[in-house]
Amino acid sequence: MTSTRSSTGSSPRSSTGSSTGSETTTSNPAGDHTIALQGIHHVAYRCMDALATVTFYQRHLQMDFLLAIAENEVPSTHAPDPYMHVFLDAGRGNVLAFFEVPNAPAMGFDANTPAWVQHIAFQIDDLDQLVAAQESLVAAGIEVIGPVEHTIFQSIYFFDPNGHRLELAVNTAKPGMLAELKRVAPAMLAEWSRTKKAPNHAAWLHGQGDFVPGTGPDEPR
Repeated sequence: MTSTRSSTGSSPRSSTGSSTGSETTTSNPAGDHTIALQGIHHVAYRCMDALATVTFYQRHLQMDFLLAIAENEVPSTHAPDPYMHVFLDAGRGNVLAFFEVPNAPAMGFDANTPAWVQHIAFQIDDLDQLVAAQESLVAAGIEVIGPVEHTIFQSIYFFDPNGHRLELAVNTAKPGMLAELKRVAPAMLAEWSRTKKAPNHAAWLHGQGDFVPGTGPDEPR
């Protein structure tokens, strides 16, 4: 199975620009060995019931059920642990997968991590689709938060039957916004690493002032 991402539009992953800050990064910090990533092949999460999970994603997100793999022994560890591994098409060659492992202890989540932190975000085309998706989910009895304005995108949030938080997002960035965020990102990270408080290099992102390219500091403060 091949999964390569060919993203268009103003996705945060497709932004261009360079950092002029004092913090520099290298494209290959591990050494001489080069790994040319071609995209995410798949991401896999645990589910409580494989059939119910596939049905949910087919019904509410119109995701195609690509294939299933099931064995009584784990190929990588050779542990005798029966599993069902299902793969769903998340668009543009991206694949979302789930494992049902009935002999393992009951599925849970990290009690020390807020429920909003770990989530799966799917990109959709426009705000009309976002509103339509929200209305459809609510009509099906699913609690939805949003739309939430993030300046560079708008989102709605909800949970799948397994407790995984999901996001549907529409990119709304104006020209230059993503390049500016990339420019100040090293300085923001350096300041955060030192203070553990939110930096203000891109305060416009949170409604504090107007966006003006190149005005944010590019060095830690």
